[in-house]
Amino acid sequence: MNILITGSSGQIGTNVGLALLARGERVLGIDKRPNAWTEKILTRQFDLSRPGIDLPTDERFDAVLHFAAHAKVFELVEQPARAMENISMLFTVLDFCRRKGVPLIFSSSREVYGDIHRHVTDESAADFVVAESPYSASKIAGEALIYSFAQCYDLPFLVFRFSNVFGRFDNDLQRMERVIPLFYDRIARDQNIVVFGREKVLDFTYVDDCVDGVLAGIDALVSGRVTHATVNLAFGQGNTLVDVVNVLALALGKKPEVTYEPSRVGEVTRYVADISKARSLLGYHPKVPLTEGLVRAVRWYSSVPPR
Repeated sequence: MNILITGSSGQIGTNVGLALLARGERVLGIDKRPNAWTEKILTRQFDLSRPGIDLPTDERFDAVLHFAAHAKVFELVEQPARAMENISMLFTVLDFCRRKGVPLIFSSSREVYGDIHRHVTDESAADFVVAESPYSASKIAGEALIYSFAQCYDLPFLVFRFSNVFGRFDNDLQRMERVIPLFYDRIARDQNIVVFGREKVLDFTYVDDCVDGVLAGIDALVSGRVTHATVNLAFGQGNTLVDVVNVLALALGKKPEVTYEPSRVGEVTRYVADISKARSLLGYHPKVPLTEGLVRAVRWYSSVPPR
């Protein structure tokens, strides 16, 4: 297979790209920055957010994975124009897929469900009327565009709603602060941690489980076994940020200094995914719970300096 990945220098793009290469597939990456982790993924530097552009390639692909996005929720609250860039980037990729007849995989988010205070969320429960933040609005709009292209142009697609993916290649703190590598860094340096939302419950997904699900999705989409589907991809269990802090501190042999603040505007405070559709449709069976994943992440952070 020949696979195009946008956002190929990010965490999920890098992990999926390397996994595809390891099993003998061809991969072309598109990103506005070089990949700080590996030179194995052929990458064309290109800013997809510029209006009126096309993808810089004439190659024929079996699938396009659109992972490029501004992804930090609170940053998009402060800079909402980035949410519009998310939509325009998707439109550029989506129209490329329409013209070339290429199936699309889109990285959506648990954010489309909004701030739902219940234990399990399935794919049919997303509320497209109320968006909690500009970021969630950009993902809702993105999904709507994809569904409309599928309806009008019979474009095959698979939408993955990711949830707090963590682990290998996520500690590029200069580019984007993610909560787990940020907490690790602060605890390791004996610095204070600010937890926004002591009671916040989230579904953390170790990156290897995420990659397994995406690879299964690529195979299903390219083979035609799946043509139009939206799937939660997570571990399927909830944990608090306090749990994250405690496990990281235990793994590091440190006593954390923690300050608790209310959740910030736009942030989801409770989400646990229903992953039964991923199980039945893709044979997805996540293997790495938060505790084991955090131990693996600490091992990674300790061996590889942040980029």
